[in-house]
Amino acid sequence: MAYTMTPTPVGPVGSQYCVCKVELSVCGQNLLDRDVTSKSDPFCVLFMEDNGKWVELDRTETAVNNLNPAFSKKFIIDYHFEEVQKLKFALFDQDKSSTQLYEHDFLGEFSCTLGMIVSSKKIMRTLLLGNGKPAGKGMITIAAQELSDNKVITLSMAGRKLDKKDLFGKSDPFLEFYKPGDDGKWMLVHRTEVIKYTLDPIWKTFTVPLVSLCDGDVEKLIKVVMCYDYDSDGGHDFIGEFQTSVAKMCEAQDAFPLELECINPKKQKKKKNYKNSGIIIVKSCKITRDFSFLDYILGGCQLMFTVGIDFTASNGNPRDPSSLHYINPMGTNEYLSAIWAVGQIIQDYDSDKMFPALGFGAQLPPDWKVSHEFAINFNPTNPFCSGVEGIVQAYSACLPHIRFYGPTNFSPIINHVARFAAQATQQEAASQYFILLIITDGVISDMDETRHAVVQASKLPMSIIIVGVGNADFAAMEFLDGDSRVLRSHTGEEAVRDIVQFVPFRDFRNAPKETLAKAVLAELPQQVVQYFKHRNLPPINSEPA
Repeated sequence: MAYTMTPTPVGPVGSQYCVCKVELSVCGQNLLDRDVTSKSDPFCVLFMEDNGKWVELDRTETAVNNLNPAFSKKFIIDYHFEEVQKLKFALFDQDKSSTQLYEHDFLGEFSCTLGMIVSSKKIMRTLLLGNGKPAGKGMITIAAQELSDNKVITLSMAGRKLDKKDLFGKSDPFLEFYKPGDDGKWMLVHRTEVIKYTLDPIWKTFTVPLVSLCDGDVEKLIKVVMCYDYDSDGGHDFIGEFQTSVAKMCEAQDAFPLELECINPKKQKKKKNYKNSGIIIVKSCKITRDFSFLDYILGGCQLMFTVGIDFTASNGNPRDPSSLHYINPMGTNEYLSAIWAVGQIIQDYDSDKMFPALGFGAQLPPDWKVSHEFAINFNPTNPFCSGVEGIVQAYSACLPHIRFYGPTNFSPIINHVARFAAQATQQEAASQYFILLIITDGVISDMDETRHAVVQASKLPMSIIIVGVGNADFAAMEFLDGDSRVLRSHTGEEAVRDIVQFVPFRDFRNAPKETLAKAVLAELPQQVVQYFKHRNLPPINSEPA
């Protein structure tokens, strides 16, 4: 998106992937009428591209005599942020009971990526015939929704006047929470910490997914068991229990706690004057939403993409086939491959697809001064390129007009993007997140300044992806990528979060091109969520819990 100033391992491991299920709802409008005596009977077929071939995923039901169908059958797809997931929606008029599509009249189709749909939440597009022309006035509307219950429950609990279990003093109480399992038995879902030597414990506030505690059903009965003397060998003494529901516990307010009697059934049977074995106090119970990456994207968050390209002399003369900037007869090089791999994913999440592209380490005409932050389209007031294609064109066009020089300074470009990200911190909802892709061939010259710039940027809605091209020693890049240790600036200040992802391109030279995108973008969704959660910023269009 255009913005202006106003006064590691080869592949990521499973848990890093942003994988969740997305539900797609489809409607048609003004479909072609293929039936002579009545209106068309449309159904929709969803295809996904797999290795260059369209593979059918699912079909809707058939809407009888309807040119404006709203299909009740939903398409459910696994969403992978770091992949380009190409989809095709094809509509047919059912003429026979056959499952073969060629037996039915074609009403039009529409192709896009899943990223395009989720970034818009809802899209309406023209249906096209096989020859690329519009299918009459036919339109298709596709709406996306994440299929996940991301509500969490936060509980603050205490106890009062608990039964003694120890003849020689006070005991060590803790709570266990159970829900009914499918087999009818109680299933443990949470255990609090042990509070030592007290009959009036106050447990730490804790948060669990609502679906874990009660399967998302606030009226479902859950069981809370009080125990004492938690031993390392697993032996502990039962003190009492009670049953309640999340709806009941939610009656507790900060000023009006809810008190529940803890009952020991054996004691209750034996003692006539038995009251309880203590009181459990629900001090507060709140249900909130634990927003996911897709919540922020569906809510309207834009990913603001900037490219920084290394034009230092160590890359070699771009006219020499040994140069890293040499564009081969196939029209590509490692710089272009990295731009395509990352850009084709990110561009779906930016509505106007205008991306600043900056260079560093080159001498520029007419005075041939070295610049570490210049627009590769040579328009400093408007450095934006239209889509990834625009970046590629500007890159190719600028090569003959600059002199590769040095040194390799990262901090000016990091600080450039950070200035815009700092402006975005004024937002009251999660509307913008900035991504800087730096492609470089070598060792950083301004390491102290770069470390400081990254530490300051870690406080902003911003991530940095570094792709190392060529065969240089990239140890310094690994140092910036704080996967194994916390990054510190030269003053000792720590980064508040890890925002750098580094990968060497050489690890992917012989791999399918999709694997580079997966590796460099795998951590991005959790970085986005981590920032907005830390700032307590909800998605722009978030619904209350």
